[in-house]
Amino acid sequence: MIEEIHKKVSAFLKTKGLRNTPQRNAIIDVIFESDEHFTADELWERIRKSNSKASRATVYRTLSLLVEANLLHEIDLGEDLKTYDPNFHDKPAHNHLICVDCGKVLEFEDSHLELLNDCLTRRMGFRPKSQSIRIEANCEKLRTSGTCPDLINARVTGKRIPKKR
Repeated sequence: MIEEIHKKVSAFLKTKGLRNTPQRNAIIDVIFESDEHFTADELWERIRKSNSKASRATVYRTLSLLVEANLLHEIDLGEDLKTYDPNFHDKPAHNHLICVDCGKVLEFEDSHLELLNDCLTRRMGFRPKSQSIRIEANCEKLRTSGTCPDLINARVTGKRIPKKR
C-alpha cells in the first residue's frame, strides 16, 4: 500500500510543480506504516525517532499536501487538536469511537448508518457526500476492573489523554 501512496504523491507533486524528496518519502513511510491516528506533534516525534533529516516545517507542509491530495484526512477527535487519519484511503466511510478515559480511538463502519445518512440527507433535499460520526464513551475496562492497559500505555508512551470535563 505504501508504494501506491508514493506513486499517488509523486503524481500529485508533479501537478503542483514540486519535487519528491527523501524527507517527504520518509514522512510518508512513517505515516502509512501504521493505521494510528496522530497529531502533527506526534508525527514530528515519530519522524525524529526514525532519524529522518526532515524538519518540522517539512512535516507540516507534507501533511498539508497529503490532505490536499486526499490521501490523508484531517478529523476532529475533540480537544481542539487537528488529528490526522491515514485510513480513509482504504476505508473512506468509517467513523470513530473515542474513549474519554484513555484516548483510545476505534474505527467502525456500519451499513445502517450509511443508509440512515442517505435517507436523512435526501429527505432534506441534499445528496450525501461524506459522513463523519464521533462517539465519545467511557472505557468499559476502567469502569469494570478499575484499570485500563490502554490508559497505562498512553501515559508511558506520552500519547495525549483526554482532559476530564
